[in-house]
Formats: sequence, C-alpha cells, structure tokens
Amino acid sequence: MEKQRTLASSASLTGSALHTGENVTLTILPAPVGHGYKFQRVDLPDEPVVDAAACNVKTVERATTLVQGMVKIHTVEHVLSALTGMGVDNALIQMDANEPPIGDGSASAYISLIKQAGIVTQDADRRYLQITEPITVESNGSVIVILPDTKFRVSCTQVGPEGRFTQFLSAEITADFYEKEIAPARTFVFYEDVKHLMDKGLIKGGSLENAIVARGDSVLSKEPLRFSDEFVRHKILDIVGDLSLCGRFLKGHVIAIKPGHGINTEAAKILAERCKSLVASAVKPVPATAGALDILGVMQTLPHRYPFLMVDRIIEFEGEFKATGVKAVSINEPYFQGHFPGHPVMPGVLQLEAMAQVSSIVMMRKTENAGKIGYFMSADEVKFRKPVMPGDTLFIECELTSAKKRLGKASCRCLVNGEVVSEAILLFGLVDR
Repeated sequence: MEKQRTLASSASLTGSALHTGENVTLTILPAPVGHGYKFQRVDLPDEPVVDAAACNVKTVERATTLVQGMVKIHTVEHVLSALTGMGVDNALIQMDANEPPIGDGSASAYISLIKQAGIVTQDADRRYLQITEPITVESNGSVIVILPDTKFRVSCTQVGPEGRFTQFLSAEITADFYEKEIAPARTFVFYEDVKHLMDKGLIKGGSLENAIVARGDSVLSKEPLRFSDEFVRHKILDIVGDLSLCGRFLKGHVIAIKPGHGINTEAAKILAERCKSLVASAVKPVPATAGALDILGVMQTLPHRYPFLMVDRIIEFEGEFKATGVKAVSINEPYFQGHFPGHPVMPGVLQLEAMAQVSSIVMMRKTENAGKIGYFMSADEVKFRKPVMPGDTLFIECELTSAKKRLGKASCRCLVNGEVVSEAILLFGLVDR
C-alpha cells in the first residue's frame, strides 16, 4: 500500500490571476495525514479556510470555483491538478487574493513550486477510491464514463467548434508522465468565445503569454505549440484537477468526450458520494463468512471473558496466517468510567490486547495448538494515531509473520472508518492451559 505524502517545506509563487487580473501570492505548505487539500484566504479577516471538496463547487464558467460560506476561491483546477499529478495527498494552499496565479496557462509553475518545496512520505496509507462499476455522466453533448481499472487512466477526446482541433489522447497518469506530458499544456480559448468571456468580466488577466487563442484553423500564441495535441493534454490536466475534488486518489479509467469543468465537477460529486458510501460501509456490521467466527466461536477459542474479551467476532480468515476481527466499542465498557470522565477514549493498551487476541486466534487455528493459551510477550513499533471513541467499530487486522511451536509474531493494526488508529508488531507465546 502506498503511503500518503505532503510537502517537505513551504514555497511561494507570485503572479497575476487569469480571470480577475489581480496580483496574487500563493504559498503551498505541508499538512498532516488526512488533511487533503485546503485553501486559505490570508487576505481576509480570521484567514478563513475552504475545503477543496466537490460539495463546495458553485460555478464553473471557464474555471472551477469553490465557495464555503461567504468565501470564494476561483480557478482552483491547475494547482489541484499539479498536486494530484505529482502524488501529493495533503497540502494547505494560502493565497492573498481569491484566485491563484495563472503563470503561463499551464501547471508548470506549480510543478516547479512543488519541486522547490520537496515531497515527503507520511506514516499513513494513501486513501484510494477504487471504481468497481461503471459511472456515466452526460451534459449538453459532453460525456464522462469512468470504468473499473487498477490504475488511474484518462482517455480524452477534445472537439472544438465545427469539429476544429479534434484531438485524442489516452494514457496512464503517473507522476513522471504528468510532469513531462500533461503539466506543460497551456489553457486555450477559441476566438469566437473571447468577447463573450470579456463581457462577463472574465479573462481580465488573459494574454497570449498565458493562453493560446484558436482562430479558424490557426493558433495565436507567444510561442509555438508545445505539443501537436496540446489542447487535449490541457483538457486532461483539468480533469485531473477537477476530479481530485472527490477527496481521494482514483483507481479507474476516465473516458471523456468534449469535457469541461461543468461535467468534470459533476463527476467529482458522484465520486465524492461513492467515498462517503465507502466510509459508511466500513462501520456497518459485516456478516460472518465461511470459516469466520461468531462470539460463541471466539469464546470457545479464547479463555478471556468480560470485561477483558476484546473481540466480538472474526469476520474473515485469509489463508492460514491472516484474520480480521471486529470490536464494537460501547459506552458501557467499564474502563470509560475513568478513561476519561467527560471525554471517553479507549485505552491504547486495550487496542494492543485486541490485536493480541486476534493474533492468538490465528495461531490457535493450527490443530497442534488447540486448547492452548496465548500469552502476550512484547510489542514493538507501537503507534497510536487517532483516539477511539464510544460508538466506533474497531476492525482488527492481524497477519502472522512467524509461527513456531511455542512462539508467534504478528503484524497488526486497528482501523476505524477505514483509517488506521493504531498498529504494532506483537510477540506472543502459547502455553498449555
């Protein structure tokens, strides 16, 4: 499993915004595990923060705009695309205006900024959204279909007015491919749309230095096209940024025909709902499967009893050496009376005990170990990441990494809502009752 990543330090970029024309300084900063992407308006009182979330998308007129309360952030797609494309999970993006700098119209300036800040690995697994069934979105002649895939792929068809500049590109989006083949692609506009956009108060900071203008079958630009199919590459750049608003890295194949920010963000909202369902399903009771143990089976295997039985059931055995147990954490647990009054938190040592009990069950599945007792001997690399509260469902995953006659070693972790709350390497011994 890949780990989450954030920035090693902060870095800043100053320039003009595309639509407002304002001068703005943007700073990217490190953020903790599970933070995701957030924008902060340091030019406003109390420096409010806006989550880069699909539910906050309000307008998509030639750009993606986020609104949370009274705070707006315009044209977020390029910086989000760069962070996602480079594999950064968590970042705080500070700005002293309501729109990021446009740079040269591509994501290259943000790639340079990220590389200047550096990237570090964090001690938590990356959160993915794995597409398991097709998703289809259609709007005004545009179509996005997302199919199951083990990688993140985009196949995009760009079609201009009257079929001009029709281009197609299909690729797996890796950090290396994104940096070299997608990030340098600049934004573009068709000449017949320029007056309409200016009449609406947009592209005030637009020029041939930060955009390509297509007129007829020709292009107007300060420099030659960077790619023969630069338009479709920029469309993919936008797709990567807009879909990041779902809140997770995607494993799926995105097929887009004539995409734009409107349909992109509609797809992101559907993906965000899938993420919510994924989290919700993690806390629902899981029915026992073949070979699993209900509470009676657990009690037949372990000698522990109230108040020290820390496993309600085993929901899955995977081969001989892996198992997943469940513990429903109730306010009626006796330890909550003193740990702590007014702020009940499950003691970390009891999470370790739950891991040890599931590990013992795995060890005692062997015929020669039946009827023995597992004694907890040591715990290494113990980490407690998040508090466990009453009402949480604790999923306890254990894998035996060594199993001798009388000794067992296991790699274990506890999860709540799909996120790791504790983990450890345990050593325990088996003795006769």
